[in-house]
Amino acid sequence: MDLKAYLADKRAIVDKALEEYLPGSEGPAGELVKAMNYSVFAGGKRLRPILCMAGAEAVGGEGAKVLPAACALELIHTYSLIHDDLPAMDNDDLRRGKPTSHKVFGEAMAILAGDGLLTEAFNMLGRLDVGDLPAGALKRIISIIATASGWQGMVGGQAMDILSEGKDIDLNLMDYIHSHKTGALITASVISGAVLGNGVQHQLDNLTVYGEKIGLAFQISDDILDIEGDAEEMGKGTGGDSKKGKNTFPSVYGLDESKKILNRSIDEAIEALDKFDHRADALRQIARYIIERKK
Repeated sequence: MDLKAYLADKRAIVDKALEEYLPGSEGPAGELVKAMNYSVFAGGKRLRPILCMAGAEAVGGEGAKVLPAACALELIHTYSLIHDDLPAMDNDDLRRGKPTSHKVFGEAMAILAGDGLLTEAFNMLGRLDVGDLPAGALKRIISIIATASGWQGMVGGQAMDILSEGKDIDLNLMDYIHSHKTGALITASVISGAVLGNGVQHQLDNLTVYGEKIGLAFQISDDILDIEGDAEEMGKGTGGDSKKGKNTFPSVYGLDESKKILNRSIDEAIEALDKFDHRADALRQIARYIIERKK
């Protein structure tokens, strides 16, 4: 399959759905909604919603049917980026080549825009059509996404990332930070799509391994790009991890070993899909894309 065309097609579908779901910026809350929309439509790969759709397809479901969940995942991801960029967090001026939310709207409005996107994500999950799914499927999806987003997942990983800045940490904590702050939501994206696609338990188990491995690989890739990436192509500054004293895979394992772990994680992710047919080809190619990406 042509991955570039697949990603472009799915991204267009997600963007159209987001435009339909999100409100216009009229009315008393107009400035807040404008700030929310600014970050949602500032660019981005839409990797998490695409993984949700690809997860559904891998088990024989239809990607279009999971769009509310896919879009909810993108809103959660975007909220995390807005908050990540704040002066109290990573203090970044650029995101995707554009000024970060707090640079355009101020810190208070950026915080509220993130809050608005996070809560709207769960409103979107209420739009899911679960008519042909087993009882409790919607509750399961909400639990999967909430757990991956909150203190047991992304937020917990981000907290430990901040608390560990400038400190020597052991490898177990390093793995915890990476698997939670990035990997948890990526894994939830694949699994929520598979649940909505009526995947059976052994498929969900294998897709969980896949999600965990590509989630780790994606964060390692980010760490490497912060050292070797092109700032203009990435749309954000490089070298920030080192300046902030962050614990990254290159800083703990070294650059060469980090690349080996990255490649091994991708191999293990693809291996987890051995029992899936051609319908999982998108997931296989997305895994390989993580190694090749430049931004």
